[in-house]
Amino acid sequence: MRHIFQRFHPNWTSLAWLTMLLWSVLAGLIGAFATEIFRLSLYWGDRALLGQGGSLVALARSLHPGLRLLVPAVGGLVAGLLLLWVGRFKAESSKSDYMEASTMGDGRIPVPQTLGRSLSSVVSIVSGGSIGREGAMVQLAALCASVLGQWLRMPADRLRLLVACGAAAGLTAAYNAPFASTFFVAEIVLGSIALDSLGPIMVAAVVANSTMRAFPGYQPPYVIPGFPAIQGLELLLFALLGVVAGLASALFLRGLERSRKLFSSLPVSLPLRLGLGGLVVGLASWFWPEVWGNGYSVVNEALHSQWSWSLLLLLLASKILATFATVGSGAVGGVFTPALFFGCMLGEVFGQGVQAMWPQMASAPFAYGIVGMGAFLAGSTQAPLMAILMLFEMTLSYQVMLPLMVGCVMAYFVARAANAGSMYDITLRRLAQSDERQRLRRQLVHDLIEPAITVVALDANHASMASLFAAHPVKYLYVVDANGLYQGVVPLRALSAAAAEQGSLRHKAADFLSQEIRPLTNDMGLDAAFRRFMEHQGERLPVVQSVAQPHLLGVVKKSALLQTYARLSI
Repeated sequence: MRHIFQRFHPNWTSLAWLTMLLWSVLAGLIGAFATEIFRLSLYWGDRALLGQGGSLVALARSLHPGLRLLVPAVGGLVAGLLLLWVGRFKAESSKSDYMEASTMGDGRIPVPQTLGRSLSSVVSIVSGGSIGREGAMVQLAALCASVLGQWLRMPADRLRLLVACGAAAGLTAAYNAPFASTFFVAEIVLGSIALDSLGPIMVAAVVANSTMRAFPGYQPPYVIPGFPAIQGLELLLFALLGVVAGLASALFLRGLERSRKLFSSLPVSLPLRLGLGGLVVGLASWFWPEVWGNGYSVVNEALHSQWSWSLLLLLLASKILATFATVGSGAVGGVFTPALFFGCMLGEVFGQGVQAMWPQMASAPFAYGIVGMGAFLAGSTQAPLMAILMLFEMTLSYQVMLPLMVGCVMAYFVARAANAGSMYDITLRRLAQSDERQRLRRQLVHDLIEPAITVVALDANHASMASLFAAHPVKYLYVVDANGLYQGVVPLRALSAAAAEQGSLRHKAADFLSQEIRPLTNDMGLDAAFRRFMEHQGERLPVVQSVAQPHLLGVVKKSALLQTYARLSI
Protein backbone atom coordinates (compact mmCIF):
# COMPACT_ATOMS: atom_id res chain seq x y z
CA MET A 1 0.00 0.00 0.00
CA ARG A 2 2.82 2.36 0.87
CA HIS A 3 4.52 1.77 -2.49
CA ILE A 4 1.26 2.60 -4.32
CA PHE A 5 0.90 5.80 -2.29
CA GLN A 6 4.53 6.66 -2.98
CA ARG A 7 3.99 6.27 -6.73
CA PHE A 8 1.24 8.91 -6.74
CA HIS A 9 2.88 11.17 -4.17
CA PRO A 10 6.49 12.01 -5.01
CA ASN A 11 6.80 14.03 -1.78
CA TRP A 12 6.09 10.96 0.35
CA THR A 13 9.26 11.46 2.43
CA SER A 14 8.39 15.09 3.25
CA LEU A 15 4.83 14.06 4.10
CA ALA A 16 6.12 11.31 6.41
CA TRP A 17 8.31 13.75 8.33
CA LEU A 18 5.43 16.22 8.59
CA THR A 19 3.42 13.40 10.15
CA MET A 20 6.32 12.76 12.51
CA LEU A 21 6.19 16.37 13.63
CA LEU A 22 2.50 15.98 14.41
CA TRP A 23 3.13 12.86 16.49
CA SER A 24 5.94 14.68 18.32
CA VAL A 25 3.32 17.22 19.45
CA LEU A 26 1.35 14.41 21.05
CA ALA A 27 4.55 12.95 22.56
CA GLY A 28 5.28 16.32 24.16
CA LEU A 29 1.75 16.57 25.51
CA ILE A 30 1.62 13.12 27.10
CA GLY A 31 5.19 13.52 28.34
CA ALA A 32 4.20 16.64 30.26
CA PHE A 33 1.22 14.85 31.81
CA ALA A 34 3.40 11.88 32.77
CA THR A 35 5.91 14.08 34.56
CA GLU A 36 3.14 16.01 36.30
CA ILE A 37 1.67 12.74 37.57
CA PHE A 38 5.11 11.77 38.88
CA ARG A 39 5.53 15.16 40.58
CA LEU A 40 2.11 14.80 42.25
CA SER A 41 3.00 11.29 43.37
CA LEU A 42 6.05 12.71 45.14
CA TYR A 43 3.94 15.39 46.80
CA TRP A 44 1.24 13.01 48.01
CA GLY A 45 3.85 10.42 48.93
CA ASP A 46 5.40 12.92 51.34
CA ARG A 47 2.02 13.79 52.77
CA ALA A 48 1.03 10.14 53.20
CA LEU A 49 4.32 8.98 54.74
CA LEU A 50 5.50 12.00 56.71
CA GLY A 51 2.51 14.31 56.91
CA GLN A 52 3.94 17.18 54.85
CA GLY A 53 4.27 17.84 51.15
CA GLY A 54 6.59 20.26 49.44
CA SER A 55 10.28 20.88 50.07
CA LEU A 56 12.10 17.82 51.37
CA VAL A 57 14.66 20.03 53.08
CA ALA A 58 11.94 21.87 55.00
CA LEU A 59 10.44 18.50 55.90
CA ALA A 60 13.81 17.18 57.09
CA ARG A 61 14.39 20.27 59.22
CA SER A 62 11.03 19.71 60.93
CA LEU A 63 11.78 16.10 61.87
CA HIS A 64 13.55 14.83 64.96
CA PRO A 65 17.20 13.88 64.18
CA GLY A 66 16.36 10.27 65.00
CA LEU A 67 13.67 10.20 62.34
CA ARG A 68 16.02 11.87 59.86
CA LEU A 69 18.39 8.96 60.48
CA LEU A 70 15.72 6.27 60.19
CA VAL A 71 13.54 7.41 57.29
CA PRO A 72 16.17 7.27 54.48
CA ALA A 73 17.36 3.84 55.64
CA VAL A 74 13.82 2.37 55.66
CA GLY A 75 13.06 4.07 52.34
CA GLY A 76 16.18 2.60 50.78
CA LEU A 77 15.22 -0.87 51.99
CA VAL A 78 11.70 -0.59 50.52
CA ALA A 79 13.07 0.85 47.25
CA GLY A 80 15.47 -2.11 47.01
CA LEU A 81 12.65 -4.60 47.57
CA LEU A 82 10.73 -2.98 44.73
CA LEU A 83 13.76 -3.32 42.44
CA LEU A 84 14.03 -7.00 43.34
CA TRP A 85 10.38 -7.43 42.42
CA VAL A 86 10.91 -5.57 39.14
CA GLY A 87 13.77 -7.94 38.31
CA ARG A 88 11.24 -10.77 37.93
CA PHE A 89 9.94 -9.18 34.74
CA LYS A 90 12.10 -9.82 31.73
CA ALA A 91 11.87 -8.26 28.28
CA GLU A 92 14.36 -9.91 25.96
CA SER A 93 13.76 -7.65 22.95
CA SER A 94 13.43 -4.33 24.78
CA LYS A 95 15.89 -1.88 26.26
CA SER A 96 14.68 -0.72 29.67
CA ASP A 97 16.60 2.57 29.54
CA TYR A 98 15.31 5.27 27.18
CA MET A 99 18.86 6.13 26.06
CA GLU A 100 19.53 2.57 24.95
CA ALA A 101 16.08 2.29 23.38
CA SER A 102 16.72 5.43 21.33
CA THR A 103 20.17 4.49 20.08
CA MET A 104 20.85 0.75 20.26
CA GLY A 105 17.39 -0.73 20.64
CA ASP A 106 14.23 -0.76 18.58
CA GLY A 107 12.48 1.96 20.60
CA ARG A 108 10.41 -0.47 22.64
CA ILE A 109 10.57 0.27 26.38
CA PRO A 110 9.13 -2.43 28.68
CA VAL A 111 6.17 -1.17 30.70
CA PRO A 112 6.38 -3.31 33.90
CA GLN A 113 10.08 -2.64 34.48
CA THR A 114 9.75 1.09 33.89
CA LEU A 115 6.72 1.51 36.15
CA GLY A 116 8.31 -0.61 38.88
CA ARG A 117 11.60 1.29 38.74
CA SER A 118 9.71 4.60 38.78
CA LEU A 119 7.85 3.49 41.90
CA SER A 120 11.18 2.59 43.50
CA SER A 121 12.44 6.06 42.58
CA VAL A 122 9.42 7.66 44.23
CA VAL A 123 10.18 5.79 47.47
CA SER A 124 13.87 6.76 47.36
CA ILE A 125 13.09 10.43 46.75
CA VAL A 126 10.26 10.90 49.29
CA SER A 127 12.37 9.19 51.98
CA GLY A 128 15.19 11.72 51.52
CA GLY A 129 17.49 10.04 49.02
CA SER A 130 20.05 12.48 47.60
CA ILE A 131 19.11 11.95 43.98
CA GLY A 132 17.35 13.84 41.21
CA ARG A 133 13.75 13.23 40.28
CA GLU A 134 14.43 14.05 36.63
CA GLY A 135 15.66 10.52 35.88
CA ALA A 136 12.30 8.86 36.49
CA MET A 137 10.42 11.80 34.93
CA VAL A 138 12.30 11.47 31.66
CA GLN A 139 11.98 7.69 31.70
CA LEU A 140 8.20 7.84 32.18
CA ALA A 141 7.77 10.42 29.41
CA ALA A 142 9.88 8.26 27.08
CA LEU A 143 7.81 5.21 28.02
CA CYS A 144 4.59 7.00 27.08
CA ALA A 145 6.09 7.96 23.71
CA SER A 146 7.24 4.37 23.16
CA VAL A 147 3.77 3.00 23.91
CA LEU A 148 2.25 5.56 21.54
CA GLY A 149 4.66 4.62 18.77
CA GLN A 150 4.03 0.90 19.23
CA TRP A 151 0.28 1.48 19.09
CA LEU A 152 0.78 3.37 15.83
CA ARG A 153 2.97 0.49 14.52
CA MET A 154 5.82 2.84 13.72
CA PRO A 155 8.98 1.41 12.12
CA ALA A 156 11.98 1.12 14.40
CA ASP A 157 13.73 4.31 13.24
CA ARG A 158 10.62 6.46 13.77
CA LEU A 159 9.88 4.76 17.09
CA ARG A 160 13.38 5.52 18.36
CA LEU A 161 12.94 9.16 17.37
CA LEU A 162 9.56 9.35 19.09
CA VAL A 163 11.14 7.96 22.28
CA ALA A 164 13.75 10.73 22.05
CA CYS A 165 10.89 13.24 21.70
CA GLY A 166 9.32 11.88 24.88
CA ALA A 167 12.64 12.13 26.72
CA ALA A 168 13.04 15.77 25.70
CA ALA A 169 9.48 16.46 26.88
CA GLY A 170 10.18 14.91 30.28
CA LEU A 171 13.40 16.87 30.78
CA THR A 172 11.69 20.10 29.71
CA ALA A 173 8.91 19.52 32.20
CA ALA A 174 11.50 18.97 34.95
CA TYR A 175 13.67 22.04 34.29
CA ASN A 176 11.61 24.52 32.27
CA ALA A 177 14.35 24.55 29.63
CA PRO A 178 13.01 23.36 26.24
CA PHE A 179 16.03 24.28 24.13
CA ALA A 180 18.53 22.80 26.58
CA SER A 181 16.41 19.65 26.79
CA THR A 182 16.41 19.41 23.01
CA PHE A 183 20.18 19.60 22.84
CA PHE A 184 20.55 17.24 25.81
CA VAL A 185 18.77 14.53 23.85
CA ALA A 186 20.61 15.45 20.66
CA GLU A 187 24.10 15.68 22.24
CA ILE A 188 23.96 12.89 24.81
CA VAL A 189 21.28 10.44 23.70
CA LEU A 190 21.41 10.55 19.90
CA GLY A 191 24.91 11.97 19.50
CA SER A 192 23.74 14.01 16.50
CA ILE A 193 22.30 17.48 15.86
CA ALA A 194 20.89 16.61 12.43
CA LEU A 195 17.79 18.67 11.62
CA ASP A 196 15.74 15.58 10.71
CA SER A 197 15.90 14.47 14.34
CA LEU A 198 16.29 17.89 16.00
CA GLY A 199 13.03 19.25 14.56
CA PRO A 200 10.59 16.73 16.12
CA ILE A 201 12.52 16.73 19.41
CA MET A 202 12.33 20.52 19.64
CA VAL A 203 8.60 20.50 18.87
CA ALA A 204 7.99 17.95 21.64
CA ALA A 205 10.03 20.01 24.12
CA VAL A 206 8.19 23.26 23.34
CA VAL A 207 4.79 21.57 23.61
CA ALA A 208 5.76 20.02 26.94
CA ASN A 209 6.95 23.37 28.27
CA SER A 210 3.72 25.12 27.25
CA THR A 211 1.65 22.34 28.78
CA MET A 212 3.51 22.41 32.12
CA ARG A 213 3.08 26.17 32.38
CA ALA A 214 -0.69 25.68 32.06
CA PHE A 215 -0.87 23.40 35.11
CA PRO A 216 -2.11 25.16 38.28
CA GLY A 217 0.59 25.99 40.80
CA TYR A 218 3.46 25.36 38.38
CA GLN A 219 6.69 27.26 38.97
CA PRO A 220 10.23 26.74 37.66
CA PRO A 221 12.50 24.71 39.97
CA TYR A 222 15.13 27.46 40.18
CA VAL A 223 14.57 31.15 40.83
CA ILE A 224 17.70 32.79 39.45
CA PRO A 225 18.58 36.40 40.41
CA GLY A 226 19.43 38.93 37.71
CA PHE A 227 22.94 38.43 36.39
CA PRO A 228 25.24 41.47 36.67
CA ALA A 229 27.24 43.02 33.84
CA ILE A 230 30.72 41.48 33.58
CA GLN A 231 33.84 43.51 32.83
CA GLY A 232 36.35 42.20 30.30
CA LEU A 233 39.15 41.14 32.66
CA GLU A 234 36.73 39.33 34.96
CA LEU A 235 36.14 36.80 32.19
CA LEU A 236 39.54 35.38 33.08
CA LEU A 237 38.22 34.61 36.56
CA PHE A 238 35.25 32.78 35.08
CA ALA A 239 37.66 30.83 32.89
CA LEU A 240 39.58 29.87 36.03
CA LEU A 241 36.29 28.82 37.62
CA GLY A 242 35.72 26.58 34.59
CA VAL A 243 39.09 24.91 35.18
CA VAL A 244 38.24 24.33 38.85
CA ALA A 245 34.77 23.02 37.98
CA GLY A 246 36.23 20.70 35.33
CA LEU A 247 38.67 19.19 37.83
CA ALA A 248 35.96 18.94 40.49
CA SER A 249 33.53 17.23 38.08
CA ALA A 250 36.24 14.73 37.13
CA LEU A 251 36.84 13.92 40.80
CA PHE A 252 33.09 13.66 41.35
CA LEU A 253 32.62 11.17 38.51
CA ARG A 254 35.50 9.01 39.71
CA GLY A 255 34.15 9.07 43.24
CA LEU A 256 30.73 8.08 41.95
CA GLU A 257 32.21 5.11 40.11
CA ARG A 258 34.19 3.99 43.16
CA SER A 259 31.07 4.29 45.29
CA ARG A 260 29.19 1.99 42.90
CA LYS A 261 32.02 -0.54 42.99
CA LEU A 262 32.21 -0.39 46.78
CA PHE A 263 28.50 -1.04 47.30
CA SER A 264 28.38 -3.76 44.62
CA SER A 265 31.25 -5.57 46.35
CA LEU A 266 29.35 -5.82 49.62
CA PRO A 267 28.14 -9.41 50.30
CA VAL A 268 24.54 -8.31 50.94
CA SER A 269 21.36 -8.24 48.88
CA LEU A 270 20.18 -5.24 46.86
CA PRO A 271 17.58 -4.07 49.43
CA LEU A 272 20.19 -4.11 52.19
CA ARG A 273 22.61 -2.15 49.99
CA LEU A 274 20.01 0.53 49.37
CA GLY A 275 19.11 0.51 53.06
CA LEU A 276 22.78 1.00 53.95
CA GLY A 277 23.01 3.87 51.47
CA GLY A 278 19.94 5.44 53.07
CA LEU A 279 21.55 5.05 56.48
CA VAL A 280 24.56 7.04 55.31
CA VAL A 281 22.19 9.77 54.08
CA GLY A 282 20.45 9.70 57.46
CA LEU A 283 23.75 10.09 59.29
CA ALA A 284 24.66 13.08 57.13
CA SER A 285 21.21 14.62 57.63
CA TRP A 286 21.53 14.26 61.42
CA PHE A 287 23.80 17.33 61.23
CA TRP A 288 22.79 18.76 57.86
CA PRO A 289 19.14 18.17 56.89
CA GLU A 290 19.87 20.07 53.65
CA VAL A 291 21.27 16.85 52.11
CA TRP A 292 17.76 15.45 51.68
CA GLY A 293 16.31 15.46 48.17
CA ASN A 294 17.68 16.92 44.97
CA GLY A 295 18.75 20.29 46.38
CA TYR A 296 16.39 22.67 44.55
CA SER A 297 15.50 24.68 47.65
CA VAL A 298 19.09 24.83 48.94
CA VAL A 299 20.37 26.20 45.63
CA ASN A 300 17.64 28.84 45.59
CA GLU A 301 18.53 29.88 49.15
CA ALA A 302 22.25 30.01 48.39
CA LEU A 303 21.74 32.20 45.32
CA HIS A 304 19.60 34.71 47.24
CA SER A 305 21.46 34.70 50.57
CA GLN A 306 24.96 35.56 51.73
CA TRP A 307 26.15 32.28 53.25
CA SER A 308 29.64 31.91 54.70
CA TRP A 309 32.23 29.98 52.73
CA SER A 310 32.60 27.47 55.59
CA LEU A 311 28.88 26.69 55.53
CA LEU A 312 28.96 26.28 51.74
CA LEU A 313 31.90 23.86 51.95
CA LEU A 314 30.22 21.81 54.69
CA LEU A 315 27.02 21.58 52.65
CA LEU A 316 29.04 20.62 49.57
CA ALA A 317 30.93 17.85 51.39
CA SER A 318 27.86 16.41 53.12
CA LYS A 319 25.80 16.50 49.91
CA ILE A 320 28.55 14.71 47.98
CA LEU A 321 28.67 12.01 50.67
CA ALA A 322 24.88 11.59 50.58
CA THR A 323 24.84 11.46 46.77
CA PHE A 324 27.64 8.89 46.63
CA ALA A 325 25.72 6.73 49.12
CA THR A 326 22.38 7.04 47.34
CA VAL A 327 23.57 6.56 43.76
CA GLY A 328 26.32 4.09 44.62
CA SER A 329 23.93 1.80 46.49
CA GLY A 330 21.79 1.48 43.35
CA ALA A 331 18.87 3.87 43.90
CA VAL A 332 16.93 4.84 40.78
CA GLY A 333 17.12 8.51 39.89
CA GLY A 334 19.18 11.19 38.22
CA VAL A 335 22.49 12.85 39.08
CA PHE A 336 21.69 15.86 36.89
CA THR A 337 20.20 17.98 39.67
CA PRO A 338 22.86 17.12 42.28
CA ALA A 339 25.46 18.21 39.71
CA LEU A 340 23.80 21.64 39.57
CA PHE A 341 23.90 21.73 43.39
CA PHE A 342 27.62 20.98 43.49
CA GLY A 343 28.36 23.56 40.81
CA CYS A 344 26.43 26.24 42.67
CA MET A 345 28.17 25.61 46.00
CA LEU A 346 31.59 25.43 44.34
CA GLY A 347 30.97 28.64 42.37
CA GLU A 348 29.75 30.51 45.45
CA VAL A 349 32.88 29.54 47.40
CA PHE A 350 35.05 30.56 44.45
CA GLY A 351 33.17 33.86 44.15
CA GLN A 352 33.65 34.67 47.83
CA GLY A 353 37.36 33.96 47.52
CA VAL A 354 37.66 36.20 44.46
CA GLN A 355 35.67 38.97 46.13
CA ALA A 356 37.90 38.83 49.21
CA MET A 357 41.05 39.25 47.08
CA TRP A 358 39.72 41.69 44.44
CA PRO A 359 36.63 43.39 45.90
CA GLN A 360 36.63 46.12 43.24
CA MET A 361 36.93 43.69 40.33
CA ALA A 362 34.73 40.73 41.27
CA SER A 363 30.96 40.46 40.90
CA ALA A 364 28.70 39.14 43.64
CA PRO A 365 29.33 35.48 44.59
CA PHE A 366 25.95 34.39 43.24
CA ALA A 367 27.17 35.22 39.71
CA TYR A 368 29.95 32.68 40.13
CA GLY A 369 27.42 30.27 41.60
CA ILE A 370 25.28 30.51 38.45
CA VAL A 371 28.25 29.96 36.12
CA GLY A 372 29.51 27.21 38.41
CA MET A 373 26.23 25.34 37.91
CA GLY A 374 26.70 25.33 34.15
CA ALA A 375 30.42 24.59 34.27
CA PHE A 376 30.09 21.61 36.62
CA LEU A 377 27.21 20.28 34.52
CA ALA A 378 29.25 20.65 31.32
CA GLY A 379 32.20 18.78 32.82
CA SER A 380 30.17 15.94 34.30
CA THR A 381 27.88 15.39 31.29
CA GLN A 382 30.42 16.19 28.55
CA ALA A 383 27.66 18.25 26.89
CA PRO A 384 28.76 21.91 27.04
CA LEU A 385 26.20 23.21 24.55
CA MET A 386 23.37 21.77 26.59
CA ALA A 387 24.78 23.25 29.82
CA ILE A 388 25.15 26.71 28.29
CA LEU A 389 21.59 26.70 26.95
CA MET A 390 20.13 25.41 30.21
CA LEU A 391 21.63 28.16 32.38
CA PHE A 392 20.76 30.77 29.76
CA GLU A 393 17.13 29.63 29.80
CA MET A 394 17.13 29.73 33.60
CA THR A 395 18.43 33.31 33.72
CA LEU A 396 17.01 34.66 30.45
CA SER A 397 19.88 37.15 30.56
CA TYR A 398 22.30 37.91 27.77
CA GLN A 399 24.81 39.13 30.38
CA VAL A 400 25.40 35.54 31.51
CA MET A 401 26.34 34.21 28.09
CA LEU A 402 30.01 35.23 27.81
CA PRO A 403 31.12 34.06 31.28
CA LEU A 404 28.93 30.98 30.95
CA MET A 405 30.41 30.02 27.60
CA VAL A 406 33.95 30.51 28.87
CA GLY A 407 33.32 28.53 32.07
CA CYS A 408 31.47 25.64 30.40
CA VAL A 409 33.97 25.21 27.58
CA MET A 410 36.94 25.27 29.97
CA ALA A 411 35.25 22.76 32.28
CA TYR A 412 34.45 20.48 29.35
CA PHE A 413 38.00 20.34 28.06
CA VAL A 414 39.56 20.01 31.51
CA ALA A 415 37.25 17.12 32.42
CA ARG A 416 37.86 15.55 29.01
CA ALA A 417 41.63 15.86 29.47
CA ALA A 418 41.32 14.24 32.90
CA ASN A 419 39.71 11.24 31.17
CA ALA A 420 36.87 11.25 33.69
CA GLY A 421 34.19 10.20 31.19
CA SER A 422 30.59 11.20 31.75
CA MET A 423 27.79 10.53 34.20
CA TYR A 424 25.94 8.79 31.35
CA ASP A 425 27.10 5.35 30.19
CA ILE A 426 25.99 5.98 26.64
CA THR A 427 28.29 9.00 26.44
CA LEU A 428 31.15 6.86 27.69
CA ARG A 429 30.48 4.31 24.97
CA ARG A 430 30.23 7.03 22.34
CA LEU A 431 33.50 8.59 23.50
CA ALA A 432 35.16 5.17 23.41
CA GLN A 433 33.87 4.63 19.87
CA SER A 434 35.20 8.06 18.87
CA ASP A 435 38.62 7.24 20.29
CA GLU A 436 38.59 3.91 18.48
CA ARG A 437 37.73 5.62 15.19
CA GLN A 438 40.59 8.07 15.68
CA ARG A 439 42.95 5.17 16.31
CA LEU A 440 41.74 3.35 13.22
CA ARG A 441 42.16 6.48 11.08
CA ARG A 442 45.79 6.62 12.14
CA GLN A 443 46.42 3.02 11.13
CA LEU A 444 48.86 2.21 8.34
CA VAL A 445 49.30 -0.85 6.17
CA HIS A 446 51.89 -2.04 8.69
CA ASP A 447 49.08 -2.69 11.24
CA LEU A 448 47.30 -5.14 8.92
CA ILE A 449 50.24 -7.23 7.67
CA GLU A 450 49.95 -11.01 7.79
CA PRO A 451 52.69 -13.56 6.95
CA ALA A 452 53.15 -14.30 3.26
CA ILE A 453 53.02 -18.07 2.67
CA THR A 454 53.03 -18.27 -1.12
CA VAL A 455 56.59 -17.00 -1.61
CA VAL A 456 59.16 -18.57 -3.95
CA ALA A 457 62.74 -17.85 -4.94
CA LEU A 458 63.85 -16.86 -8.43
CA ASP A 459 65.14 -20.38 -9.09
CA ALA A 460 62.03 -22.21 -7.84
CA ASN A 461 61.14 -25.05 -10.25
CA HIS A 462 57.81 -25.83 -11.91
CA ALA A 463 56.90 -28.65 -9.53
CA SER A 464 57.35 -26.59 -6.34
CA MET A 465 55.33 -23.72 -7.76
CA ALA A 466 52.56 -26.07 -8.91
CA SER A 467 52.37 -27.64 -5.44
CA LEU A 468 51.99 -24.18 -3.82
CA PHE A 469 49.16 -23.29 -6.20
CA ALA A 470 47.49 -26.60 -5.40
CA ALA A 471 47.80 -26.09 -1.64
CA HIS A 472 46.55 -22.48 -1.52
CA PRO A 473 43.60 -20.82 -3.33
CA VAL A 474 45.69 -18.00 -4.81
CA LYS A 475 46.29 -16.67 -8.30
CA TYR A 476 49.82 -15.36 -7.74
CA LEU A 477 53.08 -16.47 -6.13
CA TYR A 478 55.40 -13.77 -4.81
CA VAL A 479 59.00 -13.98 -6.02
CA VAL A 480 61.97 -12.78 -3.95
CA ASP A 481 65.71 -12.89 -4.54
CA ALA A 482 68.35 -14.30 -2.22
CA ASN A 483 68.18 -11.15 -0.05
CA GLY A 484 64.38 -11.30 0.32
CA LEU A 485 63.76 -8.38 -2.03
CA TYR A 486 60.48 -8.47 -3.92
CA GLN A 487 60.96 -9.14 -7.66
CA GLY A 488 57.42 -9.67 -8.95
CA VAL A 489 54.82 -12.44 -9.18
CA VAL A 490 54.23 -15.72 -10.96
CA PRO A 491 50.62 -15.76 -12.28
CA LEU A 492 48.73 -19.04 -12.11
CA ARG A 493 47.51 -18.65 -15.69
CA ALA A 494 51.11 -18.38 -16.96
CA LEU A 495 52.16 -21.55 -15.17
CA SER A 496 49.06 -23.39 -16.40
CA ALA A 497 49.63 -22.28 -20.02
CA ALA A 498 53.22 -23.52 -19.91
CA ALA A 499 52.31 -26.89 -18.42
CA ALA A 500 51.43 -28.36 -21.85
CA GLU A 501 54.66 -27.20 -23.48
CA GLN A 502 57.61 -29.45 -24.09
CA GLY A 503 60.28 -28.97 -21.44
CA SER A 504 58.09 -26.87 -19.14
CA LEU A 505 59.33 -28.79 -16.13
CA ARG A 506 62.74 -27.16 -16.61
CA HIS A 507 61.28 -23.65 -16.29
CA LYS A 508 62.12 -21.55 -13.18
CA ALA A 509 60.16 -18.81 -11.43
CA ALA A 510 62.31 -16.19 -13.15
CA ASP A 511 60.94 -17.40 -16.50
CA PHE A 512 57.35 -16.48 -15.51
CA LEU A 513 58.14 -13.25 -13.65
CA SER A 514 55.47 -10.55 -14.05
CA GLN A 515 55.17 -6.98 -12.74
CA GLU A 516 51.38 -6.77 -13.02
CA ILE A 517 50.95 -6.58 -9.21
CA ARG A 518 51.94 -3.30 -7.58
CA PRO A 519 52.88 -4.01 -3.96
CA LEU A 520 51.84 -1.91 -0.98
CA THR A 521 54.45 -0.13 1.11
CA ASN A 522 54.82 -0.41 4.86
CA ASP A 523 54.02 3.27 5.58
CA MET A 524 51.06 3.53 3.20
CA GLY A 525 47.76 4.83 4.60
CA LEU A 526 44.56 2.81 4.48
CA ASP A 527 42.95 5.05 1.83
CA ALA A 528 45.90 4.62 -0.54
CA ALA A 529 45.89 0.87 0.11
CA PHE A 530 42.19 0.70 -0.67
CA ARG A 531 42.74 2.49 -4.00
CA ARG A 532 45.50 0.01 -4.84
CA PHE A 533 43.10 -2.86 -4.12
CA MET A 534 40.56 -1.29 -6.47
CA GLU A 535 43.19 -1.46 -9.22
CA HIS A 536 44.08 -5.05 -8.39
CA GLN A 537 40.58 -6.58 -7.87
CA GLY A 538 42.12 -9.35 -5.77
CA GLU A 539 41.88 -10.61 -2.19
CA ARG A 540 45.48 -9.90 -1.11
CA LEU A 541 48.45 -7.74 -2.01
CA PRO A 542 52.14 -8.03 -1.04
CA VAL A 543 53.70 -5.46 1.28
CA VAL A 544 57.30 -4.25 0.92
CA GLN A 545 59.39 -2.08 3.21
CA SER A 546 59.59 0.78 0.71
CA VAL A 547 59.98 1.41 -3.02
CA ALA A 548 63.71 1.91 -2.57
CA GLN A 549 64.08 -1.13 -0.29
CA PRO A 550 61.45 -3.64 -1.52
CA HIS A 551 62.00 -6.19 1.22
CA LEU A 552 58.89 -8.43 1.32
CA LEU A 553 57.21 -8.08 4.74
CA GLY A 554 54.02 -10.06 4.16
CA VAL A 555 50.56 -9.56 2.70
CA VAL A 556 47.43 -7.53 3.47
CA LYS A 557 44.00 -9.01 2.84
CA LYS A 558 41.17 -6.93 1.40
CA SER A 559 38.77 -8.42 3.98
CA ALA A 560 40.90 -7.04 6.85
CA LEU A 561 40.92 -3.62 5.22
CA LEU A 562 37.14 -3.65 4.75
CA GLN A 563 36.60 -4.72 8.37
CA THR A 564 38.63 -1.71 9.50
CA TYR A 565 36.47 0.60 7.38
CA ALA A 566 33.33 -1.05 8.80
CA ARG A 567 34.52 -0.35 12.34
CA LEU A 568 35.13 3.28 11.37
CA SER A 569 31.45 3.63 10.43
CA ILE A 570 30.09 2.40 13.77
